[in-house]
Amino acid sequence: MLVNTFHFQPVNRNLLKKFQDRINIEYHSRNVGYYHLPNSGTKIIEDIKNWQNSLENIDSIAVIGVGGSSLGAKAISAMLACDKKFGTPNLFFLENIDPIAINATLSKLKFSKTLFLLISKSGTTLDTISIVKIIMEKFRLYPGDKEFANHFAVITDNDSALCKFADEYGLKTFFISRNVGGRFSVLSAVGLVPLTLCGFNTENLLKGAAECESDFFEKGDMTILQKAYAYINAKETINVLFSYSNVFKAFNEWYIQLWAESLGKKKGAKNIGLTPIGLIGAIDQHSFLQLIIDGPKDKSVTFIRIKEMKGDMTIPNFSLKYIEKADIRSNISASKLLNEQALATMKSLIDSGVTTDEITLDKLDAYHVGYLIYYYELLTSACGIMMGVNPYNQPGVEIGKKILIRKLGKYTNAVKKS
Repeated sequence: MLVNTFHFQPVNRNLLKKFQDRINIEYHSRNVGYYHLPNSGTKIIEDIKNWQNSLENIDSIAVIGVGGSSLGAKAISAMLACDKKFGTPNLFFLENIDPIAINATLSKLKFSKTLFLLISKSGTTLDTISIVKIIMEKFRLYPGDKEFANHFAVITDNDSALCKFADEYGLKTFFISRNVGGRFSVLSAVGLVPLTLCGFNTENLLKGAAECESDFFEKGDMTILQKAYAYINAKETINVLFSYSNVFKAFNEWYIQLWAESLGKKKGAKNIGLTPIGLIGAIDQHSFLQLIIDGPKDKSVTFIRIKEMKGDMTIPNFSLKYIEKADIRSNISASKLLNEQALATMKSLIDSGVTTDEITLDKLDAYHVGYLIYYYELLTSACGIMMGVNPYNQPGVEIGKKILIRKLGKYTNAVKKS
C-alpha cells in the first residue's frame, strides 16, 4: 500500500473538480498514451518472453539510450534489485557519450554473451547512435554481419529511421506508441523489455500501476490533485524529494527529468516551472538539510520511506569505549533508525514552516514500485494542467539540439560503414 500524508491544509474538493474533469477528458481522449500503459503492457510482456526463448547464451543486457530511454528502467531495476530472479541476465546502461563511462561499462561485458538494446523514440538521437557505432567498432561487428542480429535489438517508434534500419538488417524490434512521450515511457516496451529479460516481475509492476490508475480515474481519489494544487499554489518553487534509502537514487534522477522537462515552460512571455531536487536520506541530512532549514524558504519537501525493508539488521546493543554517546540502549533495526531519522527531519521542517508531505510504502516490491511510478506521472500531468502548460513537449531542449547540429556541421562528411 502507498499512503501520501499531507502536513499542510488540503483545500475543498470543489476547487479541484475542474482539474479532475480536465484530466479525465485527457484520459478518455487517448491522446496521451502513458495513461493506458498499465493495461496494454501484458501483450508486450508475452511477446518479450516468446522472443526470449530464442535468445541463446546471453548473460548481459545493455541498454543504449539517454533520458527517458534509460532513466525509468534504471530506477526500477535499482529499487527492485533484491527481487531480481536468480540466474537471469545482468542489466547495464550506456546513457552518456562519456568515454570514461563507456569504457568502464564495456569492460564488464563479454560481447559474445551480451544483447544491446538500442532505444530511441525518434530513432536519430545523436548520443545513442554514436554509442552504438563505438560498440560496433570496438567489437568489429557491423550491420550485415552474420552475428549482428543476435546482439542488437531495437525499441523505437513505428516507421522511424531506426525502425527502417532494424528492418533492413533483421533486428528484433519493439515499438513505442507515438502518443507516449519518452519521459513517460517506462511502462511501455522501453522499460518492459530490459526489465523482463533481466528477471524482474513486470506483470506485478503493471498491476501496481493499474491500481493507481483505478484509484484516480475510477474511484476518484483526489490525493494527487490535492498535492499538485499545494505545489502550484505554495510560495515555494523548488520541490525536494527526500528519499530514505540508497535504492531511490536512480528514482530521484528519473523524477528530476520528469519534473524539469515537463513543468519548466514558457507561458506567453512568462517563464514558469517547478525546480526538482533529489536527496537521499539519511546521507543528505548532513549536507543539504542545512540549506532547507536556514536558507531561503523557497523549497517544499516530499519524504519517501519504506516501512518494511528487506535484509534488515539489528544494531548490536553494546558500548565502544570513548564513543558511548553513540550508543542506542535498546536493540533496534537499521531500518527503524533510518525511519526515525526521516520522521525527525520531517518534524524539523514542519516546525520551520516548510510545505511538507510524506509517502510511505509498506514494502518495496514490483507492485508498489509500479504504483509509485504511475503516481508520479499522474502528479506531473496534474501539475501541468494546473499551471496551464503542456507537460508533454520540450521546446527548450530542441533549441540546444539545433545549435549542436549547426556546430557539428563540419563533421558530417564522415565515411559510413555498411
